[in-house]
Amino acid sequence: MPYIRSLEKTPEVTDPLLKACGGCFICAAARYDEADTDVETAMRDRLVLWRSELSVCIVNRYPYTNGHLMIAPRRHEAFLENLTTDEAADLHAQTVRAIELLKAVMHPQGFNVGINLGSAAGAGAPGHLHRHIVPRWGGDANFMSVVGNVRVVPEAVEVTWRTLREALRA
Repeated sequence: MPYIRSLEKTPEVTDPLLKACGGCFICAAARYDEADTDVETAMRDRLVLWRSELSVCIVNRYPYTNGHLMIAPRRHEAFLENLTTDEAADLHAQTVRAIELLKAVMHPQGFNVGINLGSAAGAGAPGHLHRHIVPRWGGDANFMSVVGNVRVVPEAVEVTWRTLREALRA
């Protein structure tokens, strides 16, 4: 309940990149180069793997498992039905690209792919629609979050980001 109640409070936003969207970390990831001259550092700090014209792909800072990525439209939009045809097509194309990258680098045995629409559905950033791509392996530790109220992630997200960025460069 304390977490749920905290969602009602509006955090103070000091970062100029985030003021327009009320603190949206996805918007900051989508337009990092507007204020940053060192693009690679800005990408690393925001865990951005790549951006297309209409979408951004980031490593989830609070993953369910290693390689948990998020694809989002660059435009701040909460509702799937409000995406343009081009945005929806690009969201799908970047999802396919993310899956191909994860298959090549991490060799998962399956994937969970989905969108949580709204706070009640579990969206951590309900104002900015995003799709989760979660690689899965037989016997992975997903039960831990249900049974033990803890997540087991054997690799830091910054290491996952670096590994996937290096694979993209190759």
